[in-house]
Amino acid sequence: MTKRIVVLLVGSVLVGTGLALSVRNAGAQGHSPVEVVHATTHDVSPPLDSIVPLPPEATGAVAAIPLRPTRPGSTTSGGQLDSVLQSSTSAALSTSTGQDFLGVGNGLPGFTVQYIPPDTNGAAGATQFVQWVNASFAVFNKSNGSVAYGPAAGNTLWSGMSGTAGRACAQNNSGDPIAQYDKQAGRWVMMQPVFKSPYYLCAAVSQTSDATGSWNRYAFPIPSGQFPDYPKLAVWDDAYYVTYNQFQGNTFVGAAACAMDGASMRMNNPATMQCFSVSSAYGSLLPADLDGSTTPPGGSPEYFVNFEGNQASLDLWQFHVDFTNSANSTLTGPTNLGVAAFNLACGGGACIPQKGTTQVLDSLGDRLMYRVAYRNFSGGANPYESMLISHSVDTGDGNTGVRWYELQNSGSGFGVYQQGTYAPDSNYRWMGSIAQDKAGDIALGYSVSSSTMSPTIRYTGRVPTDGLGTMEGENDILAALSIATGSQTSYTRWGDYSSMALDPTDDCTFWYTNEYQPTNGNAWSTRIASFSFSGCTGGTGSPNFSLSSSPTSRTVTQGSGASYTITVTPSGGFTGNVSLSVTSPSPLPTGLIVGFSPNPVSILGTNSALSTLSVSTTSSTPAGTYSLTVTGTNGSLSNSTTVTLQVNQASTGGTFTVAATPLSQIVTRTGSANYAVTVTPASGFTGSVTLTVTGAPPRSSTSFNTNPVSITGTTRVTSTLTVKTSKKTATGTFSLTITGTSGTSSSSAGVSLTVQ
Repeated sequence: MTKRIVVLLVGSVLVGTGLALSVRNAGAQGHSPVEVVHATTHDVSPPLDSIVPLPPEATGAVAAIPLRPTRPGSTTSGGQLDSVLQSSTSAALSTSTGQDFLGVGNGLPGFTVQYIPPDTNGAAGATQFVQWVNASFAVFNKSNGSVAYGPAAGNTLWSGMSGTAGRACAQNNSGDPIAQYDKQAGRWVMMQPVFKSPYYLCAAVSQTSDATGSWNRYAFPIPSGQFPDYPKLAVWDDAYYVTYNQFQGNTFVGAAACAMDGASMRMNNPATMQCFSVSSAYGSLLPADLDGSTTPPGGSPEYFVNFEGNQASLDLWQFHVDFTNSANSTLTGPTNLGVAAFNLACGGGACIPQKGTTQVLDSLGDRLMYRVAYRNFSGGANPYESMLISHSVDTGDGNTGVRWYELQNSGSGFGVYQQGTYAPDSNYRWMGSIAQDKAGDIALGYSVSSSTMSPTIRYTGRVPTDGLGTMEGENDILAALSIATGSQTSYTRWGDYSSMALDPTDDCTFWYTNEYQPTNGNAWSTRIASFSFSGCTGGTGSPNFSLSSSPTSRTVTQGSGASYTITVTPSGGFTGNVSLSVTSPSPLPTGLIVGFSPNPVSILGTNSALSTLSVSTTSSTPAGTYSLTVTGTNGSLSNSTTVTLQVNQASTGGTFTVAATPLSQIVTRTGSANYAVTVTPASGFTGSVTLTVTGAPPRSSTSFNTNPVSITGTTRVTSTLTVKTSKKTATGTFSLTITGTSGTSSSSAGVSLTVQ
């Protein structure tokens, strides 16, 4: 949805320039041809903690009506009791609480500008929680809720990005953001659009699991040239998938489903995005987002879901992407899945009452709520895939509730396994988000309000033994801490989404974030809370451990080796031995040998334990990039982390020389300098040459646009070294040494850089 109303400090000007470059290819059936879009700009950011947070702009109020897709069918409320209504509960919620701390918003030091609504969302990583609330984001330490970075304007992440598209990302803070964590790769993924024509999707992937480090940054033009409203982002095993509603002016022209080349983005290589457009009969598609350590079955498509205009079914779409040959990419569907008939909450608009005011709130009942949570339960006697979905509906007895579904696929395709509408009393519930842990426990968070209570934040849940279609009692996150709440007194808009996410370190702990008003008025706050079910081993309060690696990536030449330091960190009073192994890929590539020392590692108290992962290769190990899953086990506990090993081809003899031009450069802080690095073969040399640079100024970042370079004949090869400085980069003249290495052969060149 478009940028919102501003309170406290007012302002929002949406500015941006650039050209959209796209190529249309055939391949989709029943929809538009696939459009292949090249990221017009990509680079590596300085470490985030070296970038001074930008404040959200404050240049004039924007009061935008939410854009709503024109949908077929009825949008009326009431008239018939919901047939799957759960109007009472019989079991107390069986969860234990973990962290509960103030998020970005009123009361957080450094936060000054608020947009209505906040678009509250976030994700948990290895040690951090990243929350993004429309115009500002912050990085929190999971262990205690302290702020590791921020709050900062969303476009801070693209500060200093060059090129027309890069500057559009750096200069615009349009909102509608998503913060995600790639659990398989151990990377953060962030995205927000540019809402000034020509439109862009600005995406960034962290280089490690530390969100305060460096990021690979990309700017993708919107292929259709239409306004990209309400974009959503999901992580899958083969791509990062994106959806958005397309508008021409205020006219809805259909939804888009896109796939970004996540593998290339994680390596900071040139990347493409492939997009299909569907007709205006379908709006607000949501992509399935992968939870857990088990990837979808081999060859599985990505799934998209929206609800049909007859208000008695869901639409299921399948996206197969081929980044090598886009002609093989397909979007198929929709498959129609019948569900219990429903009426949209508030007819899709505003009717949520609040205490002490006549101001009603927007239900956003015209669309599914973020996320579609996917999990692959591949173990056991009856393996299946599961997807969870929620949206807000009219209960038929005078209030609104959260309709939720579980779709399951046991081998013959997805169907509705269970469904329910949670409304156990006369209060209004809406703005839900749902997820599932590794034990099959389901958690559902939402907002609650009525004419006798101000909006608050609650969650409910169920365990596998509960009756189908039912949830247990509910917990009030704010009431549990005696946090006072107020009502929003001037504006209809209330949240575009909230966020329920899983902790990747134990796959048991849920993290939920949503908004509330601490007092009557319009200055909202947000809360971040964690909890887990008692039946999920390793959840909040249970003995457990997590794994991390330093570094997360190594580059070697065939016949050589590398090492990683694996850290095992206990939690919940865990003690005991943790056995380490590389569980994927299986079998290991030819000639690749791994070992740990010590193994197992012993946890005796609260301190972490270290083990060295040694990796060796032979001349027969195929060149390529390998993702190695390191798994630690202790009885029924099992946790993993991922490291990357890039194996370069060994040289076949001969020599090479490295040269660089110009010999000196002068930049000011926040600027960048480029050097052309040329590798020239001699005496029949062929093979891969890995480039490194030393001596760069503190608080700067370096990258090569091609690394390693491959010599296959007598022609020399050139790579560009880019040195980017920040506001905190030291001034002075620095001597840089650029070295090329292939096996035991190396060559170096020197250049200088003056930072003013």
